[in-house]
Amino acid sequence: MVAAEKRMTAEELIRLPTGMGARYELVKGVLITMSPAGFEHGDIAGELGSRLRVYVRAKRLGTVPAAETGYRLRSNPDTVRAPDVSFVSKARVDKAGKTQGYFHGAPDLAVEVVSPDDTAAEVKTKVNEYFDAGSKSVWIVYPDSREVVVFRSARESVVLSVQDTLDGGEVIPGFTCRVAELFE
Repeated sequence: MVAAEKRMTAEELIRLPTGMGARYELVKGVLITMSPAGFEHGDIAGELGSRLRVYVRAKRLGTVPAAETGYRLRSNPDTVRAPDVSFVSKARVDKAGKTQGYFHGAPDLAVEVVSPDDTAAEVKTKVNEYFDAGSKSVWIVYPDSREVVVFRSARESVVLSVQDTLDGGEVIPGFTCRVAELFE
């Protein structure tokens, strides 16, 4: 990731061009430019996102937007994160109404698929940002070790391996998926 010098707002961020595969996040007003996700990364995010979306829609629990949907986690200076997969409850979607631009607040569930160049510190920072902004659960998917770390708070987590089953807990009640299926 490459950080730019100029501080931006979420309103300026959303107007940036997205051609050439450019992806951005905003962290305390600093623009972060990211390269497009690799194929394995996208495949894992797509698999989990599609499973969650089908389940959530069938149960009318809320919405699972497309990957890289922006969430305004903080204002002045603005922080906008775009998780690989996310879920927002029906009650929160209904309360927000039709949203132009970024969703104000964190998703109830944020999922990040770790890329080869992501550092442990960067991942922990994102986990903390999501919880500080109101997320109820954060899942971190590690393709190399084929594990999912489920955070129920910034300090409480459990590591799931391919022998385990991922579940939605209180955030997405009744949702389950074998961890191994994310990596097939």
